[in-house]
Amino acid sequence: MRRLLPGPAGDLDDDGLVEAYRLPPGRSVRVDFVASLDGAVTVDGRSEGLGSPGDQRVFRVLRALADVVLVGHGTAASEGYGPVVAGSTLGRMRAALGRPAELPIAVASRRASLVPGDRLAVPPTVLVTCAAADPGRRAALADAGVSVLVCGEDDVDLPLALDRLAELGHEQVLCEGGPVLLSAALAADVVDELDLSIAPALVGAPDRLVAGALPDIVRLDLRQLLEEDGVLFARYALLHHPLRVSAPGRAP
Repeated sequence: MRRLLPGPAGDLDDDGLVEAYRLPPGRSVRVDFVASLDGAVTVDGRSEGLGSPGDQRVFRVLRALADVVLVGHGTAASEGYGPVVAGSTLGRMRAALGRPAELPIAVASRRASLVPGDRLAVPPTVLVTCAAADPGRRAALADAGVSVLVCGEDDVDLPLALDRLAELGHEQVLCEGGPVLLSAALAADVVDELDLSIAPALVGAPDRLVAGALPDIVRLDLRQLLEEDGVLFARYALLHHPLRVSAPGRAP
């Protein structure tokens, strides 16, 4: 892995990569995506077709540094998400960095689509949903050990959800999508950083980085650029519009 920006340029070992992505203490929402040059985020419905060994390294580092992973239910289901347990490679990496070995996964779903018996329907998973979701399912998931956060009435209120996650001690949130959740987070103006792995490929797939039009152009500032095997790893800070009003986001 080579650092291109900011200078001086040079190679990064594992410790250097961790420091390249470490955040200062406090609340933050960073979004992690891999995308092709034409903006596709999946190949045949999954992101792994765009991945690389370097992308996997960055993916593990971001998870190792996060307090919680926020993901839409559709992405969690299609990508086969499971719990991050203490004995896993990532769990050991987190422990080596002085973090809790287990990494909670927060699944956003306005329908409470997570069901008892799912791989993720175990502690310390968090379900982020709304009051309109089936109360029986919410109760069953709570009985299974899932932390159920009701945020909003008919849709998931993302700013409120982030407040509730912070109350649980999850201040540094890593959002792993999908595009619908990213679009909702951008519209709600809650994203601080976009970490984008740019694969040197053209796909032409319908699943794009952002799902549909946004209420305003989102401006970004390139803060860091790494490269490995032709894949670029960019850290963008979002330039928040001072007059933009946060609004409830819509989760899948």
